Amino acid sequence: MIERLGHQGDGIASGVDGGPVYAPGTLPGEVVEGEIAAGHMAAPRIVTPVPERVSPPCRHAKRCGGCQLQHAALDFTAEWKRDVVIRALAAQGIEADVRLTETSPPHSRRRATFSARRTKKGATAGFHQKGSDVIVENPDCLVVRPALSAALPVVEALTAAGASRKSEISVLVTDSDGGLDVAVRGGARPGPVAFAELAQAHDLARLSWDGETLTRRPPTQTFGRAQVAPPPGAFLQATAEGEAALLDAVRHAVGDAARVADLFAGCGTFTLPLAETAEVAAYESDAEMLAALDRGWRHATGLRKVTTQARDLFRNPLLPDELARFDAVVIDPPRAGAEAQINQIARARVPRIAHVSCNPVTFARDTAALIAAGYALGPVRVIDQFRWSTHVELAATLTLER
Repeated sequence: MIERLGHQGDGIASGVDGGPVYAPGTLPGEVVEGEIAAGHMAAPRIVTPVPERVSPPCRHAKRCGGCQLQHAALDFTAEWKRDVVIRALAAQGIEADVRLTETSPPHSRRRATFSARRTKKGATAGFHQKGSDVIVENPDCLVVRPALSAALPVVEALTAAGASRKSEISVLVTDSDGGLDVAVRGGARPGPVAFAELAQAHDLARLSWDGETLTRRPPTQTFGRAQVAPPPGAFLQATAEGEAALLDAVRHAVGDAARVADLFAGCGTFTLPLAETAEVAAYESDAEMLAALDRGWRHATGLRKVTTQARDLFRNPLLPDELARFDAVVIDPPRAGAEAQINQIARARVPRIAHVSCNPVTFARDTAALIAAGYALGPVRVIDQFRWSTHVELAATLTLER
């Protein structure tokens, strides 16, 4: 019997030797059978299903590795993701008010990385089959925006122009205010004339290929009152709905703070909306992203002062004397968390912290350090921008108590 789900979405049962057995596509409480090799049941047969099992809505679900949980009811997945957060906090001795998961709707992902390869007949593009280098074509993907599904012929044309049959290329497609923003990695970039013809033929806002970039229209994203054109491949929240939920949590945490530090600011997802009411200092290691943020701020109206500084906050975190001038800090680190920077924030005793994370484990670790320093953890919001996947994001307010 399946006892629980692992972090990768596979069901876990106890083997005859007491070790775990991983069974993909199964749910807790189900009785399954199948051949076991090295602790894995590659093709489990469901003997006794549970009520939470549903028919996958996507016809590619059995082959495509893009989604891990289409066989589970949405309510089950939402509660499972909430429980992942609860268990991560509990492992650090933290009890919290963890709110119900807020899930982005179908067809809402505004960017996706497609894998593509040349074939005898042309090209194939899509997502990888789970645990395989086989590419599964998925022209009617239920996760991405329609504009991205419609971009598969573009990906195939780029593949035919610059990929080989021996290796695949990676094509990141983003739906921007100006149209499709496409960044290619791998293969052999076409010559300047062919490169320009590809961008024009498919009406791309921007085409980038291993550093060579052609911009026909600004591929902007809207952050509050500002329009920002991120550099090719730059970080962007996966859905507009998820971004709005995270921004709402950050606004609540910051409150009426007059001076805010935005750490790991990226291109200004939080910086620019917060600048509507506060002066904001943005810190980010990527100078190109900060330059895009700064241009967006300078061309916007009605915003307060925004300053930027390129800084590696892992190796060179802001110190207490630098943090002392801020009323609130926003911190949204990568999956590794920000242990060194968190320790400096705790020493500085900044009154309010908006803590955003894409990893419940490092969020819990860093939050525990803040609680030990005298901060109180408010309600934790669980944000699911990656519907049908195992990915979890969260945001919370921490306020200084003593």
